Amino acid sequence: MKICFLAQRRFAYIAHCLAITLKEKYGITEFCGYTSLRTSHDFLTNQKEIKYSALIFDEEIHERYKTELLDLAYLNWLERAYGIPNLWPYIAIDRVVMFNQLVREYPYAAPPYTHEEMMRILQVRAKAIIEFLDKEKPDALVFSVLGGMGGYLLHEIAAKKGIQPIAILPGYTKNKTIISKRYDRFTEVEEIAKQIIAAGDVARRCQKASDFLRNFRNAPHPYYDGVDIKKLAVKRASHFNFLKPKNFVRFIKVYSKELYDYTAKMDRNDYTYINPLYSLYDRLKRKIRNLIGVEDLYDAFNPDVDFAYYTLQMEPEISTLLHAPFHANQLVLVRQIARSLPVHFTLYVKEHPQMVPFRPRSYYKELKKIPNVKLLAPSITSFEILPKAKLVLTITSTAGWEALFLGKPVITFGDQFYNAISMVKKCEQIDLLPYIVEDQLRRFNFDEKELLAYIQGMLEDAAPLDLSYIWEHEADLEKKRAVLEPLADLLAKKIKLYAEKNI
Repeated sequence: MKICFLAQRRFAYIAHCLAITLKEKYGITEFCGYTSLRTSHDFLTNQKEIKYSALIFDEEIHERYKTELLDLAYLNWLERAYGIPNLWPYIAIDRVVMFNQLVREYPYAAPPYTHEEMMRILQVRAKAIIEFLDKEKPDALVFSVLGGMGGYLLHEIAAKKGIQPIAILPGYTKNKTIISKRYDRFTEVEEIAKQIIAAGDVARRCQKASDFLRNFRNAPHPYYDGVDIKKLAVKRASHFNFLKPKNFVRFIKVYSKELYDYTAKMDRNDYTYINPLYSLYDRLKRKIRNLIGVEDLYDAFNPDVDFAYYTLQMEPEISTLLHAPFHANQLVLVRQIARSLPVHFTLYVKEHPQMVPFRPRSYYKELKKIPNVKLLAPSITSFEILPKAKLVLTITSTAGWEALFLGKPVITFGDQFYNAISMVKKCEQIDLLPYIVEDQLRRFNFDEKELLAYIQGMLEDAAPLDLSYIWEHEADLEKKRAVLEPLADLLAKKIKLYAEKNI
């Protein structure tokens, strides 16, 4: 058994901890990887615990486009072999190549490359990945996020070559992590749920799910503390905190280190490196924008009217770039939703709490031009809104998942795990949206047994850890590895299960 890790950015450290446990506990000794951040690549190259047979580096591959000749015959072949159905999805998912975002801060959205350069960038990556997979011949590709051109190409090419994709995903119930064959569905969770329903075994087997659902309804809470409104700067006054002496001194220290790193480190030439001068400029623009604020644009929440609820997604993120690429323009989508509702309905729209500092005032002013749209303050939690909503619409937000817990009809526009629940309706064709809305409002039938079976499947098929916290906050590798051991155990189990099914 040979495992290839998509060691994207800081996931490299998690991947390495998993590799050590797989080696020491389960005897899997062959590993290779695709890395995308210089510090992560250098870490994997210089560590001594695992001997990776090959590590290809996204930044190094990217540089080759500068001398690569465009080969349209090759791209035509690539499109026939690995297109979805064409090659644009691989380019469009990459926020740096497509928009220069990440390097520059949202709402900046000017591509740094020409059309021909984008094709050459795609060409060099595809060649490198195909050569890498043909040489290494891994049995499985383990990944967490498909957030760039290289990762998406690696996933699709590996799958076409018969290499098993294995996705590590947040469990959307507190402190749970799921492993699945698909990045947009929980494959074994769905199987468990179907078995429970088919056996008529909900009452006996789903006690933990019943407890979870009851606890949520009694005290609703986000599955991930990173989106807890109480911990985020969603009010205008919070943006004056930088004036406090200790905060200003901290900023000077952090920014001085950024300047030093820029002059001292070789990765300043990497295409994903954040230039500190651009960073300062974008920060200043954001600070000025937030000091002006948008609080005068917020509408009062009236729970007594008939209303539908839509939550804005973070941008740029895979929620739109991967899971719903044709709904990336949420202004257009909100207009379409508003026109699809009964004429007396109000559409309440609320910002994602992590996007509050970034979205420009002009964006909200455009939203408010739509007659039946009301913009809610982000300080209002979804848990105050959902109990009174007649309908919840979302691209892939967890608000749709939480709405199900409260027995609400849900319409999605993207690929999300809870689309597997039959009560959820996904809008595949936008001209059918008014009819889907009508159906969900008039004929929705809440099936608590189906929901309980699905939640039980998640609880039974998850590793007990908060992957987001380990990824973002735990720096000590020994502690990281200890916390990740249950995930490594589940990964070993899934690797064996998938291999047996493919025999």
